[in-house]
Amino acid sequence: MSIAAYIKDDLAAQLLSGRELPVELTFESLAEHYNVSYSPVRAAVAELIDEGLLEKGVNRRLRATAPLTANLQNRETPKQPELPGDPYEIVASDLVKLSFQGDPVYLREEATADKYDISRSAIRNILHRLAGEGMLDHIPRRGWRLRPFRQDDLRAFVEVREVLELKALDLSRRKLDPDILKQILKANELPKSSEARLHVDESLHDYLIVTAGNAYIRDFFERQGRYHRLLFQWEDHDRAAAIETIRQHREILTALLMRKWSAARKELSHHILNNHPILSRIGESS
Repeated sequence: MSIAAYIKDDLAAQLLSGRELPVELTFESLAEHYNVSYSPVRAAVAELIDEGLLEKGVNRRLRATAPLTANLQNRETPKQPELPGDPYEIVASDLVKLSFQGDPVYLREEATADKYDISRSAIRNILHRLAGEGMLDHIPRRGWRLRPFRQDDLRAFVEVREVLELKALDLSRRKLDPDILKQILKANELPKSSEARLHVDESLHDYLIVTAGNAYIRDFFERQGRYHRLLFQWEDHDRAAAIETIRQHREILTALLMRKWSAARKELSHHILNNHPILSRIGESS
């Protein structure tokens, strides 16, 4: 569902229910209420006017149509719509794909807000958040610069990650809680059919790092791991890659629960070094 369709359905549901609207019927108030630009508000209002739920008065101000209240019993009240996807997730996924071009692309707030039909303040918050994740740099008077994807950078991170995460496993193994490991194992269930929804639970890695209790290991992953976590989350959108990630997580967790430390280290090392079938191919032919 687009944000314009959501706004239209949300307002229609409230108008047909007879409830008082939580916001004034002006483009400015509606844009602020839904945290979007004027564009999707205008599109939603135009449809509501066409459907006879809103009208423009003599002073051009919007209002609910006069016959609406009297005819509520003759109209089916639509269900409250579900919110569309999180704009942050959508923007982050698009920028990950854009970074694969290998060029430091510049983004302007106004143009980016218009592209996603959200407000300038909303897109600014998203871009600041992505800057904190290491994906963007803010360049004065030039906007936001996208960090280009580099295979050499990925390989270097993975090599250091393997050393530090294996060290975290060694430091944490006497402190691991079997109940927590079982919960993570349960969260990494393999799909029972080709149509079943997938959920990759990555919390094992954070659990090992935190339980290890080494501030320097944690600092590396907090500063350097954020950007790569975005890349890995994008890769898990591929069903085959996600299923393989789940399977490898289960192998590691099963070894940990059986206290087979050598096997757990071997499975964890294999998982870190060999679990990027899509990312490892990007840009190799160029």
